[in-house]
Amino acid sequence: MPNVFGAPHKGTEPRHEQVVFCQDEASGLRAIIAIYSTALGPSLGGTRFFPYGTEEEALADVLNLSRGMAYKAAMAGLDLGGGKAVIIGDPAVDKSEALLRAYGRFVQSLNGRYYTACDVGTYSEDMDIVARESRYVTGRTVAHGGAGDSSILTAFGVFQGMRAAAETMWGTPSLHGKRVGVEGVGKVGHRLVEHLREDGADVVVCDVNEAAVDRVRSLHPEVEVVTDADAMVRADLDVYAPCALGGSLNDDTVPVLRAKVVCGAANNQLAHTGVEKSLADRGVLYAPDYVVNSGGVIQVADEIEGFNFDRAKARASGIYDTTRKIFALAADDGVPPAVAADRLAERRMSEIGRLRGILL
Repeated sequence: MPNVFGAPHKGTEPRHEQVVFCQDEASGLRAIIAIYSTALGPSLGGTRFFPYGTEEEALADVLNLSRGMAYKAAMAGLDLGGGKAVIIGDPAVDKSEALLRAYGRFVQSLNGRYYTACDVGTYSEDMDIVARESRYVTGRTVAHGGAGDSSILTAFGVFQGMRAAAETMWGTPSLHGKRVGVEGVGKVGHRLVEHLREDGADVVVCDVNEAAVDRVRSLHPEVEVVTDADAMVRADLDVYAPCALGGSLNDDTVPVLRAKVVCGAANNQLAHTGVEKSLADRGVLYAPDYVVNSGGVIQVADEIEGFNFDRAKARASGIYDTTRKIFALAADDGVPPAVAADRLAERRMSEIGRLRGILL
């Protein structure tokens, strides 16, 4: 069982503020909501619907993801904290109106400490159902005043981060002529391929879902396909873009990685603390995942004040400058970019969160 009350994972930042276990036997709902920090404002993070093998796996995932959301919101300049939820089950089999509405009741019970949105296994249409029981739902369909598919600005933001990495590594903010491997071409990955091809990159893809690969190949027959994630990390690439599940950068993959830049949409790409140093020691420039993939949270957060796509996209464009700032700070301080990003996020949470001590 993960040590919920144990030592924090990063630096000296606070532990999780609240972890809520939610169950409704009649609908089959088994969910966990984790609130990491509300120092900057209400926590925001998507709901992941996934067939975890054990409750321990689900808890470990929601704790890691909610922590990452706090850092993501801080680096995106949002007045929001970090939270996340997981629903245990197979969305293709277990998802129902009753289950989603039961989950919405639990979200509502937190009285605005947690705003939910889409994630793996959930969609805008699902959020519309959750919202029938809760006011604290983002990522809704356009028909219901929402932003719709948050993968649009997630992919756009990753591309901005990749441009910043290209400028740092090769002196120009373009992927033209570079060979980019996109691992996972689902919600976000296939949109990232679009940006890369428009910029003139040569693209290599893989995905466990053959239909996802076929969709990309139908639009871009020139895209190369490799068999699996293991083949991807070993491929002759300039940029490796992990866009599937987390943990792809680990003690097995880093030593064989041939790319000089890592920049992708997946959350929690570093399998454990220390991987960021291994990458730096090999001369690999790592764009911190929660910085470059923050376009999605920027998009759904904009719904809270009434969604405006142009405003949200303009904010997501800032991921380019933020990523450049992190690379520059890392070089100045002689630390990996992941460490530099953590320091900036923790500083903002501390400095702005402190203001809540001034009584109104």
